[in-house]
Amino acid sequence: MTGRIRGQGNPWVAVRPGEDIDVLARRMTTAHRSFVEDRSPSDSVRSVVLDSWLRSRTQGVDPDGGDDSVVLSGAELDRYRDGHPMSIIRPVIRKLLVEDAADTGLLVAISDAEGRLLWVEGDSAAKDRASSMNFAEGVDWSEESKGTNAPGTALAVDHCVQIFAAEHFSRSVHEWSCSAAPVHHPTSGQILGAIDITGGPRVAVPEVLSLIRATVAAAESELRVHLMNSPKSLGDTAPRLEVLGSGKPGVVRSSGRVSLSQRHAEILLLLADHPEGLSSDHLAVLLDEHELDSVTIRAEMSRLRKAFGSAGLASRPYRLVGELNSDVGDIRRALDRGDVEAALRIYTGPVLPGSSAPGIEEIREELRSRVQAALLRVGDPVLLAQWTSSIHGRADVIAWEAYRATLSRDSALYGQVNARIDLLDRQLGV
Repeated sequence: MTGRIRGQGNPWVAVRPGEDIDVLARRMTTAHRSFVEDRSPSDSVRSVVLDSWLRSRTQGVDPDGGDDSVVLSGAELDRYRDGHPMSIIRPVIRKLLVEDAADTGLLVAISDAEGRLLWVEGDSAAKDRASSMNFAEGVDWSEESKGTNAPGTALAVDHCVQIFAAEHFSRSVHEWSCSAAPVHHPTSGQILGAIDITGGPRVAVPEVLSLIRATVAAAESELRVHLMNSPKSLGDTAPRLEVLGSGKPGVVRSSGRVSLSQRHAEILLLLADHPEGLSSDHLAVLLDEHELDSVTIRAEMSRLRKAFGSAGLASRPYRLVGELNSDVGDIRRALDRGDVEAALRIYTGPVLPGSSAPGIEEIREELRSRVQAALLRVGDPVLLAQWTSSIHGRADVIAWEAYRATLSRDSALYGQVNARIDLLDRQLGV
């Protein structure tokens, strides 16, 4: 052991040159136990891991919980994988990583952008052992589902990352280590999925992270060539739901934009927010506080399949098959990575402002509150000025007060902002 403080150096690397793996493993186990049982963070934990632990806890992941992940299997999984852009680069990944993984104890996994594992290949014995923690094709390994893990965390932070042993949030994964990196669309920069190597402690050394990054570079180069020859081939797999502002909601595909009724937009957004799926009863409660009967729900879902496409929807429970991007998701991801300016740029208005569905009202308020909180935390006068001059922020007294705090009392602008706050106080009866 070199004595180097864990907070120094490259935060994305788990095991640094000269570190004793056994000592590090014991330290991480102790730190994990302290965090989970005593809710006490440790200075010995890398910042990227601690941030992920905090997100995992906030998202309600149980470090000792059973596995209730949504599994896509059989014909549904085959159809989804065949149409996914990650299938285009699978031959490159197999050549660079999988072909040499037999009898090494290593697994190579390819996920979609939501963390669902599309392919898991490599050492057969390791694959069998990994099945005990449900590290298998079709299973959701996003950070929201499994907590801290390399493919899920790489997607959450949009960066290559290594997770070593007890750095995993779930205790069932502590005997494993992994290295992963996201793969991006060659022109839009949108995340398409992730490439992961999972195995023993040696997977967490810097050389493996370099190998993953080189493989991603080769894969993205292959996508670029493929896109030049087939310009539309990467555009049909990820429809985009637009629900912000007063315009008519719709789904955008490479073939164009299809307008949606408010009810259909509500259902798609609720399904996107509940990847585990929704029963007809649960969906009814989220759509109408007085509840809808199951016959009405089935009729709406039947009409939605005609508008959205039957291949993108499954039933029992109702759930999305494949990716569905959205402007709501774009804002959440921007806030997760601390890019408040981007979030504000995307936030063109409230979520489905005409909707009174309880589930939508909750999403609407959650998003507005997150944007407001991020603005207050950053305290940037330019961004606060943008927010308070917008239709969704012009009555936000808290934001106006934060904006005033950034101004000089001698400036004319301070007086204008102060007058606006006084007016809002009178109007709101404060």
